Amino acid sequence: MDMPHRGWIYFTRVAATVGLTAFAIFTLAAPDDSRFFEFFNVWVYNGLLVLACVIAGSHVYLVKRERPAWIAITLALVYWTFGGIWYATFTPDTYPSIADAGFIGFYLLLYVGIVLLLRERARSIAGTLWLDGLTASLAAAAVGAAVLVELVLESTEGPLSAVVTNLAYPLGDVLLLSAVFGVFSLTAWRPGHRWLLLGLGALATATADSAYLFQSANGTYVEGTWIDICWPLSMLLVASAAWAEDRSRGGLEVEGRPLLAVPTLCALTATGILVYDHFYKINLLALLLATIVLLLVIVRLALTFRENRNLFVLTRHEATTDALTGLGNRRKLLLDLERRLAVEKVDPTLLMIFDLDGFKGYNDTFGHPAGDALLARLGEKLAAVPESQDAAYRLGGDEFCLIVSVSEGEAEQLIDRACEALTEYGEGFQIESSFGAVMLPDEATDSTHALQAADERLYAQKHSRRGGIERTMAALLEALAQREPELQAHLEGVGSLAVETGRTLGLRRDELDELARVAQLHDVGMLAVPDEILRKEGPLDEREWAFIRQHTIVGERILRASPALRSVADAVRSSHEEWDGSGYPDGLSGDDIPLAARIIAACNAYVAMTSKRPYREALPPAEALNELMRLAGTQFDPTVVRVLVAQVRDSQEAERAA
Repeated sequence: MDMPHRGWIYFTRVAATVGLTAFAIFTLAAPDDSRFFEFFNVWVYNGLLVLACVIAGSHVYLVKRERPAWIAITLALVYWTFGGIWYATFTPDTYPSIADAGFIGFYLLLYVGIVLLLRERARSIAGTLWLDGLTASLAAAAVGAAVLVELVLESTEGPLSAVVTNLAYPLGDVLLLSAVFGVFSLTAWRPGHRWLLLGLGALATATADSAYLFQSANGTYVEGTWIDICWPLSMLLVASAAWAEDRSRGGLEVEGRPLLAVPTLCALTATGILVYDHFYKINLLALLLATIVLLLVIVRLALTFRENRNLFVLTRHEATTDALTGLGNRRKLLLDLERRLAVEKVDPTLLMIFDLDGFKGYNDTFGHPAGDALLARLGEKLAAVPESQDAAYRLGGDEFCLIVSVSEGEAEQLIDRACEALTEYGEGFQIESSFGAVMLPDEATDSTHALQAADERLYAQKHSRRGGIERTMAALLEALAQREPELQAHLEGVGSLAVETGRTLGLRRDELDELARVAQLHDVGMLAVPDEILRKEGPLDEREWAFIRQHTIVGERILRASPALRSVADAVRSSHEEWDGSGYPDGLSGDDIPLAARIIAACNAYVAMTSKRPYREALPPAEALNELMRLAGTQFDPTVVRVLVAQVRDSQEAERAA
């Protein structure tokens, strides 16, 4: 309900309710010779029609949304009101009269308004739903033609103009009912307040028209019966729909519709009309409409079959396709492998599984959207390596696969091309790949053994490449040992404790390996700190502390210079950040600090507190743990501290038990 117009809406509703109730009571209860007959049947009756015009017209004036639709609906009410006033004023002796022109114009204009309203509020309805609506409309029209039109044809006599006019009323009712039933079918018979009021208004008009035409044809109609109540009721229902609260706010609710409920019901309705015609002849219009309904149901079934077929193809494609790269997924790989190996004579085929080196560091540095874009680029390059009958796959994460039919001597060249496709360099990153290759069917004759062999060779290659990382780390740690001989034991203690803590926190094996490297290298930047600062016996001044606080940045730069160690550079830089943001060098806080850095910070503090220093004795483990718990939530990650404390205490209890 529009808030600025709430008072006006309440006023019109009260006026309509009071006026219609008074008119209905008088019509049903007053004696035939009542002196108030003319007042109620002329003034009150037409006053209610005018009120309906005012209610709908006020929506046109006050609300811009859906204005064309409500202009047409308001004009429809005006036409009916004109007909009612003309008839009351001049009481024409001839039939049809000018009043009938006003009444008949109502049907056409209201139908136009309903169509405009539907187009305004259901722009996103699918084509098959529109077809369902049309089918329901024509089915309702067929029923109306079979009942209302048949009734008029049987009971109407006189000149052609009278017959045509009498037919115009039921045809108008059929037109409105078909539109309303079409809308109701689109909403699974949950149309909402607005469409319900419009539907009830159309139904009230059809009921009154049918009864009036039948009684007029038989000479039994008299003014002041229940029929006279239906017409102003119909006009007020239609007008009230203008201000009805619509919870959908701009669209019809079409979710949850049974797929074929509407076509099935319409087919049964049309079939019933045709069967009835076999025993009792009905008019040609009803037969024609029923036949069209059946044809539309057949079209709907054909469209449904096509939609289901397309949906099946799409579902099958999505089930075997990686959404990010468009390559086949693991399921597609298994299907293709089984298909290749199922033939009696398997062509020589090279199966390669790849794992990207450096991708995690790239993802951490540039973010997940950039990582996804990189995977898409590399997948596109890899897909260009095989021929049309061969295929590339993404198995998940940064794992790719390639199946290629090869001739003798082509394998090495193909492997080089594939590795080149999965390589990308740029400022601050270097992406390469490790791989495992298996020749089918010589080295494996089923998909399980083929993938297992390729996986084993992949991880063997990755392990051998880590030798370069170990050599680089060994060189850096040796330099640190030469500078600070006692530092090696400290780093080893931090490393073992950090790995145990990380394992309890659920880190993967590769993340634990990276955590161990961070633990060993987090102070590598101390190589750049002058000896006079490192070995100073007294307290450091502010300038010297500034030097110390730079060592994590220096450590990050040293590690980024080595492609093998770039993935740990960020954690080393953040290893002296604090949970509350008071650490250095970037003042990070909370979860913004890399998890590896948070683990190292707590483990480093514990090892330092429990180690003897020239300027103090080592703290007992219990006191060190209490200090960690005191600083949890300020200096250290509370979760890491809780896990670390539990880890140390469990270890101490195990030692005592031994």
